[in-house]
Amino acid sequence: MRFDLRHIRCFVAVAEELHFRRAAERLGIAQPALSRTIRDLENDLGVVLFERSNRFVEMTKAGHAFLEHGRRILSAVEFAVDNTRQVAEGKIGSLRIGYTDLAIIGNLSLLLRAFREAQPDIALEMRNEVSIQQLRDIDDDRLDIGFVTGPFNHAGYDQLTVSTEAFACVVYDSHPLAQRDSVHVSDLANEDFVHGTEAEWEVFYSHLLPMCHRNGFAPRIVQQATTTIGILGLVAAGVGITVLADNVGTAMPAGVKLLPIRKAGSALETVAIWKPDRMERPKRLFVDAMRAAKGETAKTAPIPARGTPQTTN
Repeated sequence: MRFDLRHIRCFVAVAEELHFRRAAERLGIAQPALSRTIRDLENDLGVVLFERSNRFVEMTKAGHAFLEHGRRILSAVEFAVDNTRQVAEGKIGSLRIGYTDLAIIGNLSLLLRAFREAQPDIALEMRNEVSIQQLRDIDDDRLDIGFVTGPFNHAGYDQLTVSTEAFACVVYDSHPLAQRDSVHVSDLANEDFVHGTEAEWEVFYSHLLPMCHRNGFAPRIVQQATTTIGILGLVAAGVGITVLADNVGTAMPAGVKLLPIRKAGSALETVAIWKPDRMERPKRLFVDAMRAAKGETAKTAPIPARGTPQTTN
């Protein structure tokens, strides 16, 4: 077959107008050229598409059948062109985003919703992972952006702090401390603790242990869980108390109470991390959205190496 999209566009215009002059004006070409194009198409197909006279133009049965297919072809081509352009502009695509439990119940959820509303054609593939696993996945190109518990010190990455949370104590509602409005770290010296595993909650322990040591004790951890929800569930069951970021107050189960910790001496950060050498358009748009939310305009510089990488849930 020798016909191309030009022949199909001309055919569809004549079929919709049923008038060669109006179809030619619509296409911006001379009427004789349009007539030749239709004759060439008919010759190539070996069928008559239009019945013509000096007074009317009518489609044949073959013409009606070809019109349906012609419209589909033009629609598919237009979709392909538009889709290709939007992909190039970052309006269509996907992002693989990792997040911790503490991140998703903080500012991250609002940031994600705003980005989805602003960029509905970019699919967000969300993965709930502890920080150390997010780092591995970004290194292996299985994640584009991670939201990890800081501090984060690793060469070759850009980072942006998206939230900072104070530490708080969570107790079950029949615990003696539940009668208070707040606690000091020293008040927890003789308590049984429930927490995450040290391997997966490494950075959190880097805050918790010094906080307790400064007050003369080491936390007595009697039970461990993998997730924040699991830890809170064990507290609600009366297994022990825990120390977490105060944003868990928005996701606590029944039977527990959140107590601010006075003079904790440190705070907990959620940090967005990404590789600056792999910056496809959707990723750039997301990073720009994070910086805009933080009121930043300058590019965050990669961090220099400062010892062993630190990450956790």
